[in-house]
Amino acid sequence: MSQSATAATSATIEAIYRAESRRVFATLVRLLGDFDLAEEALHEAFRAALEQWPRDGVPENPRAWLVSAGRFKAIDAVRRDARMDALDDEAAEAIPAPDETESWGSRDIEDDRLRLIFTCCHPALPPDAQVALTLREVCGLTTEEIAHAFLTAAPTLAQRIVRAKNKIRDARIPYQVPGPRELPERLDSVLRVIYLVFNEGYAASSGATLTRHDLSGEAIRLARLLVELLAEQDSEHEAMGLLALMLLHESRRAARATPSGDLVLLEEQDRSLWDRALIADGTALVERALASRRAGPYTLQAAISAVHAEAASAGATDWAQIVALYDLLARMEPSPVVELNRAVAVAMRDGPAAGLALVDAILARGDLADYRLAHAARADLCRRLGRKAEAVAAYERALALTRQEPERRFLARRLAALQADGRSHTGGRKAEGSPG
Repeated sequence: MSQSATAATSATIEAIYRAESRRVFATLVRLLGDFDLAEEALHEAFRAALEQWPRDGVPENPRAWLVSAGRFKAIDAVRRDARMDALDDEAAEAIPAPDETESWGSRDIEDDRLRLIFTCCHPALPPDAQVALTLREVCGLTTEEIAHAFLTAAPTLAQRIVRAKNKIRDARIPYQVPGPRELPERLDSVLRVIYLVFNEGYAASSGATLTRHDLSGEAIRLARLLVELLAEQDSEHEAMGLLALMLLHESRRAARATPSGDLVLLEEQDRSLWDRALIADGTALVERALASRRAGPYTLQAAISAVHAEAASAGATDWAQIVALYDLLARMEPSPVVELNRAVAVAMRDGPAAGLALVDAILARGDLADYRLAHAARADLCRRLGRKAEAVAAYERALALTRQEPERRFLARRLAALQADGRSHTGGRKAEGSPG
């Protein structure tokens, strides 16, 4: 084969790796019953492809070829193990061979991916391990990438992943999608992990940048997969709600920061930069989820985001509808953070004094005492009411709790302006505590 043809085949293999490697891995986990063995088999299969495909040509079904090659490479590795005895040999032979007559076209492979997601998010695993394992095994992020995103030392994160894998093995956690009776409860854990990943990408908890597009993109990809694979099941509606929520948030990404990386509040964003295709997709999903009449908390949050997205300008926002949706959300899933977001919406509907009374009631209970957005919201409401000393104290508290550099710069500018001129800036502005 010519050098140019070899290069073309290598490029094809690289593209197949990007598109198919996690699908192949998920099936190898099912066939081999071990995460590490499946990972090694995956890389051996692609190594074999790099050696054979330039010579023999790309097979008609690359995915099936890679699954078969990976399985047999794994069996060879087990046989070469110096510790192997006769029982081990029987175990190796017992690894089921893929059906060569099967197309491996989509459904079986995609079901394997769904099995993998539910295994990584099993409730027997600690929540932080669920997130790390999902990013590593389902999304294919490296340990270093995950550690960087969550400000964890790479060796610590690696140990967390190893412990999670050992737990799956020792507890014999089944590699399967839960049955209809268990699915709703187990799905909650999966959706929570996906949303945690998205939030870290959409509004990084710390660091020099406001967002991590790679993480939010992976979360959206996982949610799309769930919606597709749960199609026409009773639990589909809340997966659609989560996907809608993330798409609507993601639609504002280009407008959320200046070219220099500074934070831009929702009401100050250039709405012409909002991605209308994502808004259309997200709004359609919200409508479908609401039509099921089984709307959950993600769907209600998506509906709130849809109201923002549909407003032609900040001043045209239907705050009464947003407050009503927060009322429903607070009854369905009460939490201090939901109360805080409702208080900000009330401030926009009824004025800053009404919102401040609600925020002060939350803080007086001791809730959200260390939550930066609660103090940022209080600071803005006090500023709008001309209560300078209280606004300064609240901005200082918010600044002390904030680790993300763009947010710190924003709060510092607001604080400096307040201290410099002593003037309050009233008007119909949204509190900084609200998401952008």
